[in-house]
Amino acid sequence: MTRTDTRVGPVEARPALVPARRFWTSRRRDQLTGYLFITPQLLGSVVFVILPLILVVWYSLHEWNVLAGTFDFVGTDNYRALAEDPNLGAVLRATGLFSIGLVVLNLGLALLLAVLLNQKLRGTILFRTLFFSPVVVSLVAWTIVWGFLLQDNGGVNGLLDTMGVDGPNWLRGEGTATLSVIVVQAFKNVGLNMVLFLAALQGVPANLYEAAEMDGASRMRQFGLITVPLISPTILLTSIITVVGSLQVFAQIAVLTQGGPGTSTTVLVYYLYQQAFQFHHFGYGATLSIVLFVIVLALTVLQWQMRKRWVFHES
Repeated sequence: MTRTDTRVGPVEARPALVPARRFWTSRRRDQLTGYLFITPQLLGSVVFVILPLILVVWYSLHEWNVLAGTFDFVGTDNYRALAEDPNLGAVLRATGLFSIGLVVLNLGLALLLAVLLNQKLRGTILFRTLFFSPVVVSLVAWTIVWGFLLQDNGGVNGLLDTMGVDGPNWLRGEGTATLSVIVVQAFKNVGLNMVLFLAALQGVPANLYEAAEMDGASRMRQFGLITVPLISPTILLTSIITVVGSLQVFAQIAVLTQGGPGTSTTVLVYYLYQQAFQFHHFGYGATLSIVLFVIVLALTVLQWQMRKRWVFHES
């Protein structure tokens, strides 16, 4: 009978089994989902915003004659032509006058209508619909109708004639053509800003007005010290939208005045169109579009920086 050795030696520690790390963790799946959601917007921005901007800069360095089929590199010649353009000053002046007039009239009228329609009166829903309806009307149809109304023998002068007033030729006078286009454009889009202001006014707490009224504050003082500060974010939004929109107005000018009389209504967008598509100076048109882009960008950044001074809750 053999003897079995029952002594047990020291047991060596076995290494712990580390589970293999999965590549598709929940965090990475969430990140992939987020990237898939933003991919359409990102592709759209690249194709329709960034790439066209690069191409415009490239075209501005060339002279492209579509009729002759030539595409010649001219360097900075288009930019030198821009500095020497005798019409550019008048175009920029007409653009600035049109933009200032449109912004002041549009925002002022929209805020006035919003304050009136915010009152608890009968028929406000009907008037809200009437004032907003031009926003959804076709732009070209709206402009053509106003073109007939503003003619020398049109509806506006016919109405003035019944009151014994001899109306001017609105679209052919240098002083009245710009005013006419501003009014037509302001009436077209005032309903959108009116709705935005109306929503902001309805968000102002009523107890603030009650406290101010108990302290003896007048309606105008309440409007200046309570209403305007609390709706200032909406004022910033509408001002940016209106300023950018005023610099991009084209259809109204093309249908109503064709930039005339003279260059009184030749805004920068219409002048760009003339140079590129009427005179076939595509390189110079691209240069003008860069000027327009710089102006829009500068004004937008300026308004965004000014928010720290006059927008409520901004520091």
